[in-house]
Amino acid sequence: MPTLTLIGKPDCHLCDVAEGVIERVLAELPDEAADRVQLVQSSILDDPALYEQWWEKIPVVLIDGDLHAHWRVAPDRLRDALLAADDRSKEATA
Repeated sequence: MPTLTLIGKPDCHLCDVAEGVIERVLAELPDEAADRVQLVQSSILDDPALYEQWWEKIPVVLIDGDLHAHWRVAPDRLRDALLAADDRSKEATA
């Protein structure tokens, strides 16, 4: 199961935009792929380690713990990365 993590903070315009892109991309994925993606949202205000690492780059998108994007999220690139992560996940469990 791929894990998509959005790291941001409240009242962050770019974070809101990134969340909207993520929602649209998940809605456009085939149902079986979208159902396997686990979405996690974290705030840098709730975690000092996240703040230290990412405060100047939010929003940050991680896929399976690896950096996918920061500041801006490209829908096509995110879709391709999620489908690839889903394929890897299915292969690992086969």
